[in-house]
Amino acid sequence: MINVGIVGGTGYTGVELLRLLVQHPKVKIKAITSRSEAGMHVAELFTNLRGYLDLKFTDPTDAKLTKCYVIFFATPNGIAMQQAEPLLKAGVKIIDLAADFRIKDVAEWEKWYGMQHACPKLVAEAVYGLPEINRERVRNARLIANPGCYPTAVQLGFLPLIEAGVIDINHLIADVKSGVSGAGRKAEIHTLLAEAADNFKAYGVPGHRHLPEIRQGLSNIAKRSVGLTFVPHLVPMIRGIHATLYAKLTKQTDLQNLYEERYQNEAFVDVLPAGKHPETRSVRGSNICRIAVHQPQNGDTVVILSVTDNLVKGAAGQAIQNMNIMFGLAETLGIRQIPLLP
Repeated sequence: MINVGIVGGTGYTGVELLRLLVQHPKVKIKAITSRSEAGMHVAELFTNLRGYLDLKFTDPTDAKLTKCYVIFFATPNGIAMQQAEPLLKAGVKIIDLAADFRIKDVAEWEKWYGMQHACPKLVAEAVYGLPEINRERVRNARLIANPGCYPTAVQLGFLPLIEAGVIDINHLIADVKSGVSGAGRKAEIHTLLAEAADNFKAYGVPGHRHLPEIRQGLSNIAKRSVGLTFVPHLVPMIRGIHATLYAKLTKQTDLQNLYEERYQNEAFVDVLPAGKHPETRSVRGSNICRIAVHQPQNGDTVVILSVTDNLVKGAAGQAIQNMNIMFGLAETLGIRQIPLLP
């Protein structure tokens, strides 16, 4: 069994990790930390876990994290980077669901996240945990930078086109919508029911923190810099990412075949038949990314539709997918849940 610890278990990604990990046949959850809820039974805060998990939240100073084989950091940005080094020295593997190790240019990270990085030397070592691109590196990693929710949907959507060299990578457009849970489990005015319901808005148009992460990932695929316009939107739903991606074709190709061949061996990427349109509800609660590719009016513009659950493939599910790879388990173990309908 894999002894697992979760640092910061009171947010939406934390409870999603718990929901999935308690069903994982090779995992034993040893510790869940929270300063504010220390001493409280986890199932008292998250009643969906009643009967499945009999643990209390532990103050981080009292948790015996070095006895775990892997630690998931489901914390705000800036926490994992302060605690990673001693844990790694103790032989513990780390999967960080925040952004502390995602961007390789530390100065760029500090500019976007507004703080000084606490352990820049670990940034170079950290493996970006998008399995469909970095599976072999994940297998041998001890520190995983789990991708963000927007970056996962966007990169998986553009990946086959960039790899095939059939689009103009200087003018990529990502028009992406997210459910309110992407903002986290905290009290803020813009996520109140009366503010978010019956409303639809763009935000972060001049620049969003996920922009440099997406641009870095796409540039790595292309092996040179890409030009990207990324516009996120908030939609009145709880879960889900819907990415509508645009690129100009430079070569005519069988787009449907290109996507089907690229993802034919990927358990968590589903390429829909030609002409179909994926829906966010078709992936709710699952680790699946569903993709459709279109070429409107047979013109030179390709439109890719990519949907995920931001809390699963966009966070906790992908983190467990990475854990499975790191420990030599079947990649799908414990995360083959069927999406929830209705």
